[in-house]
Amino acid sequence: MAKILVHIGILRYNIVAYIRRRNYDYQRQGYGKELIAYSLDQAKALGYEAVVIFGSPANYVSSGFVSCKKYHVTNEDGRYPAAMMVKELCPGALEGKHWIYRESPAIQISLEEAQRYDDALEPMEKRYQPSQEEFYILSNSFLE
Repeated sequence: MAKILVHIGILRYNIVAYIRRRNYDYQRQGYGKELIAYSLDQAKALGYEAVVIFGSPANYVSSGFVSCKKYHVTNEDGRYPAAMMVKELCPGALEGKHWIYRESPAIQISLEEAQRYDDALEPMEKRYQPSQEEFYILSNSFLE
C-alpha cells in the first residue's frame, strides 16, 4: 500500500505566504518554487510516494502536479475538486487504484488562535487579492 503525504502546507504554505505578504520584491524570484522542490525532496526522503495538495494549478503544475482525477484521487464524496492536485514521488505509486482524500483533523485551526498570531505580527494593510477569489472558485468547483 502506498504511503501518501497529504501536504496542506502547515509549514510550506506559511513560508510562501510570509514571503508574499511581507515583501513583494521577493515575488517571481523562484523562492516559492525552491521551497516546493525542497519539501518534495524531503517528503521523498521520508518515504512518501505521493503528495496531494490544494491550490491554484498555475502555481503547482510547473512543479509536476497534475489533476487529482488523473490518479483517481477523490474527496470523501467521490468528487474531484478542481483545486486538488497530485504528484507522484515514486512513479507508478498511484496507478490502477482509486484513492480517497480524507482531511486530517491536524489542519483544523482555531480562528481565534489565527487572529492572535496575526495580531502578533507587524501591522500591515490587509488587501483583497484577485487570487483569493480565484482560489475560492477553484476550491468550490469539481471536475466531472
